Amino acid sequence: MSGDRALAQFRLTPGAPVHLASTDTHDTPIGPQDKDAGKAALAALGDPLDDLQQALWAQGRGGSERRVLLILQGMDTAGKGGLVRHVGGLLEPQGMRLSTFGAPTSEELAHDFLWRVRNALPRPGVIGFFDRSHYEDVVIARVEGLAKAPELERRISAINAFERELVADGVSIVKVFLHISPDEQLERLTDRLDREDKQWKYTPADREARGRWGAYQSTYADVLARCASDDAPWHVVPGDRKWYARWVVATMLHETLTALDPQIPGPTYDVAAERELLRESDPLA
Repeated sequence: MSGDRALAQFRLTPGAPVHLASTDTHDTPIGPQDKDAGKAALAALGDPLDDLQQALWAQGRGGSERRVLLILQGMDTAGKGGLVRHVGGLLEPQGMRLSTFGAPTSEELAHDFLWRVRNALPRPGVIGFFDRSHYEDVVIARVEGLAKAPELERRISAINAFERELVADGVSIVKVFLHISPDEQLERLTDRLDREDKQWKYTPADREARGRWGAYQSTYADVLARCASDDAPWHVVPGDRKWYARWVVATMLHETLTALDPQIPGPTYDVAAERELLRESDPLA
């Protein structure tokens, strides 16, 4: 795999309008074209990702500020959790951090909306996964009427400034909107009701949010367009085929790490001397 074909293929152009309704949620424009091939291609990324992650982790231990933040957004059942399991499962746990963002707690509500996000950022050398993110505080707040227009505008400006700050501090941001169709969502929600082992995932709130599908889609389109920048662009990934979305995002992560080209730092000690001292050491002495 070469270049940045996945990042380029699904990248939104900063400043351009976003038309989610005309985006094919079932499309597979690049890469594997069937489920078996997709699973094999995803598995094949395991070793390359492991090598790159290890180098990023070692570089962070050596003082580098470089890190990666993968932000996942999408409608309910878009596949964020499964994607984290399958893509994150290719990585070494100590070098990744998963953060999920549900309804704010009373403590979080006592601070600015970005407070909890800052507390969840990955440390240097770490790959962070955000299952939902600070974008919830704009999208849900607008659709559900939880904040007034001036506050929503302030939050959009704050998000753009926040992400510029992160990039300047050494964070490579990969923002992904998992785009599914209403028919696919209906099938997935119905599956949750039909299977006893999945009923815990379903809440009536899912049905209520689905009833505002159009409002969510138009709000997402506006927010994605207004928060896409050259340094932190948005990517709209077809989500109806879970296996395909997982391969795409894993590929984006691989391309991002490859571009960073992390290098394992050399030792800060005399290797030959340490080898000799280790040979002479006697733990029983």
